Amino acid sequence: MGKLVDGVWHDVWYDTKSTRGHFERAASQFRNWITPDGAPGPTGEGGFAAEAGRYHLYVSLACPWAHRTLIFRKLKKLEDLIPVSVVDPVMLSNGWEFKRPGEGVDGGTVDPLFGAETLWKVYLKADPHYSGRVTVPVLWDRKESRMVSNESAEIIRMFNSAFDGITGSRDDYYPASLRAEIDALNETIYDTVNNGVYKAGFATTQEAYEKNVWALFETLDALEERLAGRRYLTGDSITEADWRLFTTLVRFDAVYVGHFKCNIRRIADYPNLSGYLRDLYQVPGVAETVNIDHIKTHYYRSHLTINPTGIVPAGPELDFAAPHDRERLLAA
Repeated sequence: MGKLVDGVWHDVWYDTKSTRGHFERAASQFRNWITPDGAPGPTGEGGFAAEAGRYHLYVSLACPWAHRTLIFRKLKKLEDLIPVSVVDPVMLSNGWEFKRPGEGVDGGTVDPLFGAETLWKVYLKADPHYSGRVTVPVLWDRKESRMVSNESAEIIRMFNSAFDGITGSRDDYYPASLRAEIDALNETIYDTVNNGVYKAGFATTQEAYEKNVWALFETLDALEERLAGRRYLTGDSITEADWRLFTTLVRFDAVYVGHFKCNIRRIADYPNLSGYLRDLYQVPGVAETVNIDHIKTHYYRSHLTINPTGIVPAGPELDFAAPHDRERLLAA
């Protein structure tokens, strides 16, 4: 995981010395919005109208942040409107890489827009002097040859509603009546769970690790209790908050328990959370977005400061298709 500094690639890991062993995630820098008519969104510039075939999505099947966008692309019927490219699961000195024509790189695709070998070269197409981390997802405007956004939380909001007039999909995962509750859930879950596993796993002092791993499990315990009396986080309907939590939960026992030392309990040890995870996984189309081989390969072979041998563990055995019995919690 390197970064660009004024357009020059540097293979450098995160600096935790200045933060007393704590991992701090940098904010995404490309924050434009697609809207139905191209009007300006909450951040960034206007001019990005919802159009079929105009936009391209770059993702990693291993990355939980990119996974959110794949789920919304699937559920909101955007697959024919927004093509996708997948980077290789192994991320080493060149960062995220694409498959090169004729080469047997693990599971990635060729970059169809620029023929780039690495994602950082796509970033330079957006800003030749860019400084920062090179992350997925990336939503690219083919018409204007500009990056729309590299912020997953905002991309899923765009996918949720901007293209409804084209697709006819009216499923709303951010309904106005629940937005305050969803936003409050997102804030806690992002800090202590979605990013919390990274803050524990990338910690370089015992104090930083313990602070974040206990905060993670305090939230998981609270979510277990919350889900005892409701099928989903806000009640009987699935919202954005559920999908944001899902992408961490589905990786948890396979990666975060061992690789990130988040091992106080497994998701399998939580009856409500584990059933909830299976319930979401079994929503039509969602299983197709989950690639456990990519997930395990990425974390165990890419983070050599944590796993120097690069050995990928054989287990655990996971059965997300098992019955979940969550329907019993639907309101009468």
